[in-house]
Amino acid sequence: MKLKKWVLLGLIAVVPLLNQGCWAAAAGTVGVAAGAGTIAYIKGELKATEAYSVPDVWIATEKAVDEMQLIVTEKEHDVTAGRLDAYTADNQKVRISLKRHGDNITEITIRIGTLGDQELSRFILSKIQKNLKG
Repeated sequence: MKLKKWVLLGLIAVVPLLNQGCWAAAAGTVGVAAGAGTIAYIKGELKATEAYSVPDVWIATEKAVDEMQLIVTEKEHDVTAGRLDAYTADNQKVRISLKRHGDNITEITIRIGTLGDQELSRFILSKIQKNLKG
């Protein structure tokens, strides 16, 4: 019942934004209200929420970065958050951040360079998601 209440409150908050064409802000609001499984690309950052713990997402992230042969320059994590900095072969900086939003809710934020790269961010996210599922 509480989840339905939060979803309803989220939808109420979103309707005025939709009328103004703020799709990205609306997606973020629904994501917070609904829990996991949402994705939004806002101001050069890809944000996704997954129904897994931070340690599980961290393992999937490290595996994805290894599969892509990114050059890791810095990484740190605990059970509530994590950050991994790396570079691609063509010297683009990649930052992947994890943040706990509940027992099994983790927000993943991916930024490529200063301005962002939506295509590469989504590719990295797809690798992380693939590793989470199997």
